[in-house]
Amino acid sequence: MSEEKTQETSEVVVPEKFQSLVSEIEKMSVLDLAELVKILEDKFGVSAAAPAMMVAGGPAAGGEAEAEEKDSFDIEITEAGGNKIAVIKAVRAITEMGLKEAKDLVDAAPKVVKEGVKKEEAEEIKGQLEEAGAKVTLK
Repeated sequence: MSEEKTQETSEVVVPEKFQSLVSEIEKMSVLDLAELVKILEDKFGVSAAAPAMMVAGGPAAGGEAEAEEKDSFDIEITEAGGNKIAVIKAVRAITEMGLKEAKDLVDAAPKVVKEGVKKEEAEEIKGQLEEAGAKVTLK
């Protein structure tokens, strides 16, 4: 599936009015892009992760359906945030990974940190990662 995404992005047609903007963004580092996203989120009052949150919250309207349907969660880091070192340390503590594996996982965000976790533990891990500076979603 990742190959399909790569092919799709290489065939994207950028309108002329956005070509200079896209060119500038392509030159930016990952940290600069993360900072830009944060600035845009704050300025316009939006969140890059909002659609995922809305989809995950959909079954909640059923009440009982939520309790029966979702008993295990996958914890995904969507963005490392500004303090990547703290996030790497948190990932190492949670997963017992080595330094290189934890760094690679954080650098590859969005990436699943832990799968099949009970709700209470998932919320606790999410809190630890967010406290370290990461943006996290539960799936």
